[in-house]
Amino acid sequence: MSVTQSRFGMDKEGKALSLYTIRNGKGTQVQVTDLGATIVSILFQDKNETMQDLVLGYDSPEGYYKGGCYFGACIGRSGNRIDKARFALNGQTYQLTVNDNQNNLHSGPDGFDKRTFTLTGQTDSSVTLAVEDADLRQGYPGNFKASVTYTLTEDDKLLLQYQAESDRDTVCNLTNHTYFNLGGHDSGSIEDTVLQLEARAYTPVRDHEAIPTGEIAPVAGTPFDFTEPKTIGRDIAADCAQLKYVGGYDHNFVLQRERTARVKFAEAYQPKTGICMEAFTDLPGFQFYVGNFITDGEKGKNGAVYGKRCGFCLETQYFPNSINQDGFLKPILRAGETFQSTTCYKFSVR
Repeated sequence: MSVTQSRFGMDKEGKALSLYTIRNGKGTQVQVTDLGATIVSILFQDKNETMQDLVLGYDSPEGYYKGGCYFGACIGRSGNRIDKARFALNGQTYQLTVNDNQNNLHSGPDGFDKRTFTLTGQTDSSVTLAVEDADLRQGYPGNFKASVTYTLTEDDKLLLQYQAESDRDTVCNLTNHTYFNLGGHDSGSIEDTVLQLEARAYTPVRDHEAIPTGEIAPVAGTPFDFTEPKTIGRDIAADCAQLKYVGGYDHNFVLQRERTARVKFAEAYQPKTGICMEAFTDLPGFQFYVGNFITDGEKGKNGAVYGKRCGFCLETQYFPNSINQDGFLKPILRAGETFQSTTCYKFSVR
């Protein structure tokens, strides 16, 4: 195992950015940058002994600053959408920055994805990147400190370990927005990827703005049923209002209603490369998104050109708008307490 550090351009304030490369003894490699604590690449050997880069991204900071897809980024302090960009907590209403229709998405335009993190820890298999958020920045209460530790193991697990604290009660819903393509980041559509989801319910949305209705609906008998393996594209064009609202899958799936031990929630497999990815979380849900809004002709790293449905996301989370929705587990971090959560992606070959 080893971690090396190299230059990755400059941030908007003229500060040097770094790229941290974590390697294990098998040759698997994960690269993260302190810009947005972003996963830039995951290199893994396929069944033909060819190294594949499994995540979408850019060659330089400029791509991440300009891009609107959140490729690989740490999202915070609150991932996903908050209805009408406001919420009430302890009898006080907080108005957030509007950046998605009339709503707040991924905390606003100055979210963690555009921020420069600080390296606060490093081992021969991990790096820890931290960021601080001032009280009422983008409308969120509390001086907020967060960190994410990326660890690569010898058995090809990538662990994302989140920690956060605040001096006031606040919303805390940290996640990661990596787009995976198990055929290689430059291989085109992910619709032929075989996916199984360990979720028997999802949260329908009310319209194209993708705010949940509050219902927890069974997936059985709908295009959202991935309880048995099927290709992502099999039902994506079904005559279904939920799919039409957002141009495909972009919905929260329901796991345990309370936070418990880490559970496996997904397994994806790409027959062309033989690469399999299993995903685990201790959070109550995850957003399954298939890149419906990637603009055709999006210029990615290494000369790749991305388009619609060139990557899929499995964003572990509290449910969207859960701070405002009765019946959803609340993503509230109390003053003086510590939030901790771990997401794991495990790679293998069949």
